[in-house]
Amino acid sequence: MDIPISSRDFRCLQLACVALGLLAGSIIIGVSVSKAAAAVGGIFIGAAGLGLLILAYPFLKARFNLDHILPMIGSLRIHPHPGPDHGERRSSANGNKEGARSSLSTVSRTLEKLKPGAWGAGEG
Repeated sequence: MDIPISSRDFRCLQLACVALGLLAGSIIIGVSVSKAAAAVGGIFIGAAGLGLLILAYPFLKARFNLDHILPMIGSLRIHPHPGPDHGERRSSANGNKEGARSSLSTVSRTLEKLKPGAWGAGEG
């Protein structure tokens, strides 16, 4: 059973849902004693905000020409330039076996020092 509805009535229904969500969230937060109840009120307000964004999207798209802006934002990339001190870390990360062996031997020596009874043997 399909009931025809005009776009104006649909927009009014969306706006009424947004207003009801904002009102319910505000009331829940206002009367809540616990943090969990306040979180539920925040969820209601967040859902109402999302509904408002969905309601306003066609206007924003037409007003600000988002089809032109969004591809430009998506093509932005950040290309950091590493400093001179990053070279040592990069070489060990790329598979420098000497760096890995050196750090492994340092860990082994530290573990040997921490063994019970190794205090006297390590100092002499």
